[in-house]
Amino acid sequence: MVMLKTLLILFLVQLESPFQVGALNILAVFPYEMRSHFSVFRPLLLNLAKKDHNITVISYYPLEKKLRNYHDVNLNTNNGALKNTVPFAHFTQSRLEKYLCSWVLHKFTQNTCVKALKSPEFLDFLKQNQQFDVVLIELFATNCMLEYIPANSKIIGLSSCSVLPWLSEYFGLPVNPAINPTVFMDYNTRMNFFERVENALVHIQSQFTYKYFMKVRGPKKEIAEKFMYNISLILINSHFTMHEARISVPQMIDVGGLHVSNKKITLPQNIEKWINESSEGVVYFSMGSMLIGHSFPIKKREMFQRAFSRLKHRVLWKWENDTMPGKPDNVMTQKWMPQFDILCHPNVKAFVAHGGLLGMTEAVHCGVPVVVMPQFGDQFTNARALEASGGGVILDFSTITEDNVYEALQKVLNPKFKKQAEELSARFKDRPMSPMDTAIYWIEYVARHKGAPHLKTAAVGMPFYQYLLLDVIAFLLVVFLSICLVSYYTLKMLLKCVYPAKVKKTKTN
Repeated sequence: MVMLKTLLILFLVQLESPFQVGALNILAVFPYEMRSHFSVFRPLLLNLAKKDHNITVISYYPLEKKLRNYHDVNLNTNNGALKNTVPFAHFTQSRLEKYLCSWVLHKFTQNTCVKALKSPEFLDFLKQNQQFDVVLIELFATNCMLEYIPANSKIIGLSSCSVLPWLSEYFGLPVNPAINPTVFMDYNTRMNFFERVENALVHIQSQFTYKYFMKVRGPKKEIAEKFMYNISLILINSHFTMHEARISVPQMIDVGGLHVSNKKITLPQNIEKWINESSEGVVYFSMGSMLIGHSFPIKKREMFQRAFSRLKHRVLWKWENDTMPGKPDNVMTQKWMPQFDILCHPNVKAFVAHGGLLGMTEAVHCGVPVVVMPQFGDQFTNARALEASGGGVILDFSTITEDNVYEALQKVLNPKFKKQAEELSARFKDRPMSPMDTAIYWIEYVARHKGAPHLKTAAVGMPFYQYLLLDVIAFLLVVFLSICLVSYYTLKMLLKCVYPAKVKKTKTN
């Protein structure tokens, strides 16, 4: 009897949930060495495995402890020695550096697939010729890894930043440089005339670089291009509350905040004590995991030290060296700090950062205002978007002084600014589903609906002359000119018929 009831319940559950999907065999491909790119999506991979999906992950960052249903294919052949940090002096923050950012990305990732093919684990994986229900792949600066994806795969793209300029054509995304700042520049969506000129030129240059240098060249080109146009959708680490409202298509799904966990973690005792005992609150200062904190230029470091010493607040400064010369008494340094848990502590009042999207997202989620000093890549765009959304202020790192550092801190520490940041946080978190549930839903959706080709607009794969209506414009122009010519000769003939003598007299004279 009990068995009969159990079977009946299971049957009813199936009836009530027609859109459930069974355990999927999923491949996830992360061919780039940047840790932050992988960190955004690792929580998603772990959650997919916990939901009983079988997931194979090709990356440079295998799990330290094995997890059921989670299988690593390690691309790292250097025994764990990956270079993921650069000194501050590596970036000039000049206009030229912004213009050539796409070219820098190309050079940085030029050997991506060459390195992958040196991995014994990856070569062994290719020999197995496995089939997968869904393939997740990071779309960034090259499409060469698409050569190695099993045929007839249902592909979902992943983007750790806002949509890169060269991805728009594969999703039929309308891109208007007048309202869409390219990810490499330092504009928000409201640009003046000269900013639109500059933005348009950088967009065109980025497209050119991708088309002729980043994409697969040679015999594998057609395979990679076919897969690019067959991508079902793309999960993007962004949200309109942070990056301002943009034109989009059904294939583009915002999952900004995917890496943010609601799980409470106890702070290290020394950090928690430092924060709790500050009567005015704490300012947290970190330039992320990629920039080497102690390579901070000495003169600029001293400017910050003097500005911090003028505050009544305490400061937590992520600093990779054991000592910091000239450190004020209200500053505590440490090589590593649990950033998200610090930012969400109610006594943390402000965040000084470089504009990396992981840190910006965490700050917005926690409702903490930010002083942003962008250094490279998408950090300038992130900073402008955050400023436009009311969540932060921007400091030009190349021209900072003690006074403007102090003034920026005073501005974000103002209760009115804190209220703005909290309102932004409320908008950011107000969604029908969490970013994690949204991502998992759409991955399963693609599997349920056989790649979901109905999400694609007619613009995907359309020749550019049709998309821009150049053929229609040419046709209408020909029709218009034909009408003008016919009208001209008809009128001329009518004039000859109506006034023949006058015309003849005029010719004789």
